[in-house]
Amino acid sequence: MDDIKLFDSLAPTREAMTKAIGRVVVGQEEVVDLMLTALFSDGHCLFVGVPGLAKTLLVRTVAQTLGVSFGRIQFTPDLMPSDITGTDVLEENRETGARDLRFVKGPVFCNLLLADEINRTPPKTQAALLQAMQEREVTALGKTHDLEAPFLVFATQNPIEQEGTYPLPEAQQDRFMFSIKVGYPSIEEEREIVRRTTVGALPDAEHVLDLERLLALQGVLRRLPANGDVIDYSVALSAATRAGSAYESARWIQWGAGPRASQYLAIGARTRAALRGRDVPTREDVRAVALAVLRHRIVLNFEAEAAGLTPDSVITDLMNEVG
Repeated sequence: MDDIKLFDSLAPTREAMTKAIGRVVVGQEEVVDLMLTALFSDGHCLFVGVPGLAKTLLVRTVAQTLGVSFGRIQFTPDLMPSDITGTDVLEENRETGARDLRFVKGPVFCNLLLADEINRTPPKTQAALLQAMQEREVTALGKTHDLEAPFLVFATQNPIEQEGTYPLPEAQQDRFMFSIKVGYPSIEEEREIVRRTTVGALPDAEHVLDLERLLALQGVLRRLPANGDVIDYSVALSAATRAGSAYESARWIQWGAGPRASQYLAIGARTRAALRGRDVPTREDVRAVALAVLRHRIVLNFEAEAAGLTPDSVITDLMNEVG
């Protein structure tokens, strides 16, 4: 299929996936929209919210709509890095007596990995995902094993204030394209949740997309021409968060976003526009993904925390200043 036909199928595919997910997950329209933007951008996602908000159900449902291999890791304080990546086991040939090491792949060898409660394990184990998320490969005992494309990590995280959680290292957070806040449902949505989940079994999501077509759609998005205005605006937003920025709200930031933020702002804006049938993204598309891209890439200083400010409020003020 040529690129024009693939592009024209993006918006209907998004609508079909949103509808399929909505049969299982109630509400969370903005969360689903950002998640699909990351999915088609080939970017990792971090879902942040208190337990019981259907973060795990949402990721499982997305996996059901896709014809891809799915893996799940429940992160716990005693989880070891080899429990994620895999390990070498010693095998003996009973006939010859020869012994060989064989690599047993861990759950990371899949297309869509659900890293459940990723911040419940110490940083050493969290770091086992770093190479896989960035390079799409795993190294064990000097041998490198490639991960099949696409490889996406959709991780859930409990608020850091909760007991038994560890902060994610900055390098780990930077690998995630989006950090998506998952909030409480409305009263009407909660009524619907209770109605659906207390009578009978939950339905399975309809299969919408297979592996080959997902790769094709991700490919056509990468081949779309860059928009100079969107690139300039993305770079300006990222630069506004850094030391030396001329904007007033930057005084609340101790550590700003790096170039990867500019990349994800531009990619996210392009994908968001394409999923709505538009081949040219605008600044509004950048603004729509800015909080998800930037909130986990800035560190506020003590003055900001003392004033009760949040990354979201500071980023919003910066966007208004940049224009």
